[in-house]
Amino acid sequence: MIIVKNAVELVKIRKACELSARVLKLAGERITAGMSTWELDGMIREFIERHGAKPSFLGYRGFRGSACISVNEELIHGVPSKKKILKNGDIVSIDVGAFLDGWHGDNAATFAVGGFENASDEAKRLLTVTEDCLYEGIRAARPGKRVGDISNAIQNCCESKGFYVVKKYIGHGIGRDLHEAPDIPNFGKAGKGPRLTPGMTICIEPMVNSSTSEVRLLSDNWTVAEANGNLSAHFEHTIAITESEPLILTKA
Repeated sequence: MIIVKNAVELVKIRKACELSARVLKLAGERITAGMSTWELDGMIREFIERHGAKPSFLGYRGFRGSACISVNEELIHGVPSKKKILKNGDIVSIDVGAFLDGWHGDNAATFAVGGFENASDEAKRLLTVTEDCLYEGIRAARPGKRVGDISNAIQNCCESKGFYVVKKYIGHGIGRDLHEAPDIPNFGKAGKGPRLTPGMTICIEPMVNSSTSEVRLLSDNWTVAEANGNLSAHFEHTIAITESEPLILTKA
């Protein structure tokens, strides 16, 4: 069942989303070569808890981190590790959520260690296209349209630039639960799927691979990587459907 939020509930979820956006921005600014993903995760947890919230992912279905931190060919669900040390030029996808006063916010971005200028040309292009896909999906999220319009916009943006949209993992609704209906695939036909209604809150999150749409699960049984071992990227916003323009809730 799709849960439509009223005005009071939208104010509450927006606060959780704003906190999620602040911690994601901070994490991106704090990434440095020589840092472990465990250290980065600890900083994320400390920030969320200091602001009276809980990390949405910590303990979720047994997940051992406060954020999913995925490096280079790793796409999503990367488990923080003391052994995983970041290097200049690495790209790091951080997916983080905050649970505040009964509501979840959720967002993700992929950052280059040492700054965008230190990334390879391939990585720069991948990050640019994946973020473009996110905003193409958001632009399609208008009242009266359907989920398939979001999905189709993302897929067209990705594939027209020569990259591969991941089909096994998708976006989702969000609210009091981290994952709610409806599913928001990153591929599909325009005009199909549930109709978008003001008050819906959804996570749009294109996941893009360099050389194949296929993925593989690593030995930790959490981390998902590009099947060919090439680069992956992930960007995400929580948005609200309004009477007109979509409202990005995870804005720092």
